[in-house]
Amino acid sequence: MQQNNESINRKREFAPFTCTYSPQVPDLLMKLGCSIAISTYQAGKIVFISAKNEKELVQLPRLFDKPMGIAEHPQKDKLALATKDEVIVFANSRNLAAHYPKSPNKYDALYMPRITYHTGPLDIHDLRFGNNDQLYAVNTLFSTIVQLDDDYNFTPFWSPPFIDKIVPEDRCHLNGMTMQDGKPKYASCFNQGNTHQSWRDTITTTGTIYDIESNEVVATDLAMPHSPRLYNNDLYVLLSATGELVKIDVDKGSHEVVTRIGGFVRGMSLHKDYLFVGLSKVRKSSSTFGKLNISEEENQSGVVIIHLPTGKEIGRITYLNSVEEIYDVHVLGNKIRPNMMNTMTPDHKGGLMIPQTTYWSRLKEEKT
Repeated sequence: MQQNNESINRKREFAPFTCTYSPQVPDLLMKLGCSIAISTYQAGKIVFISAKNEKELVQLPRLFDKPMGIAEHPQKDKLALATKDEVIVFANSRNLAAHYPKSPNKYDALYMPRITYHTGPLDIHDLRFGNNDQLYAVNTLFSTIVQLDDDYNFTPFWSPPFIDKIVPEDRCHLNGMTMQDGKPKYASCFNQGNTHQSWRDTITTTGTIYDIESNEVVATDLAMPHSPRLYNNDLYVLLSATGELVKIDVDKGSHEVVTRIGGFVRGMSLHKDYLFVGLSKVRKSSSTFGKLNISEEENQSGVVIIHLPTGKEIGRITYLNSVEEIYDVHVLGNKIRPNMMNTMTPDHKGGLMIPQTTYWSRLKEEKT
C-alpha cells in the first residue's frame, strides 16, 4: 500500500489492490482494535483491511463468486456472506488461526465455512442474523425480505405493500434493511413500483424507507437510498446518488444531512464512534447509473471514515486498481488480523473444528 503523499496521477503499473490511505488510518485501526471487511462483487473478493503497525495497512483478499451482503452474529463469533447463488455461514476459530499451516501465529481470527444455503441467483443484497440464529436476506430479485432455512430456497418474510406478487422482476430494487430486537425493522428501496424494474427511470428521486413492522412509509423522495442502519436508536441512510449520509426523522418523514461524503456511497458499519462508509466508482457504461451527476474527482472507490458525533471525515482509503465497486462494509471488532477460508479451494477442508479442540490435517496439494 501507499500513502496519500505520493502522486497517484503518474502512469505506472500497480500491484493488485494497490491503494492510498490517510496517514492516521493505521493508527486509528490499532487504537480501535478492529479490521475492516469489504465485499466487492465486481472483483469477486472479500478484502480484509488491517493495521500492520501504526503507519502501515495490510490487505487480505479472498475469492468468492459475486460477494454482496456481510452479516455478523451479534453474540456468536460467526459471519455470513451472500454470494451469487449461495449464502455461506462461517465460524471463527482462533486456535485454527494460530496454527494456520501457511502462516502460523500470524492471524488472530480464522473464519471457516460451516453451512452453505443454496439459494439460487436471488441477487441478495443486505444480510442479517436475527433471533434464534435466523438469517434474513434482502431478496432484490423477488422484491422481498426472506428467511433462509434448509427447507426452501427462501421463505418470504415481508414485501412492500405495493408489491402484489412475488416474482423475479426486481420491481422496486429493494436493497437494504436494518434490524431491531432481532427482527427486520426498516427497509430501503428505489421506488414504489409494481412492474418489472420500474425504478430505473426515476432512480434519483423516488427512494423510499419503510417501517417493516407497521408496513408504512417513513420517508420518500430519496436519492437512491442504501444501507439503512439503526445507531443509538437513530436511523441513518446513505443516499448514493448525492453522496450523502443522512439521518431520518421517522416521525416527521424528513431527513437531515449529517455529512456530504461525495461519490457513490454504499455499505457502512459503525464501530464505537467511527462510521466506515464504502465508496464505489460509477459505471459510465451503465444506461442507468451512468446518468448520475458524480464528478470525475469524486468517482473513486474505497472506504471513508467518519466521526459520527461530529460528522467530520477522519480519513479514507482509496483504491487505485482492482476494486471499483464495493457493496458492503463491515467492521470486525477485536480482530487485528482476520483470515477467511473460501469454499472454492480445498484449503478449508484441512481445518477441523470440534467442541473441545481443533486440528489441521495434511491435505494432498492440488494445482489450481
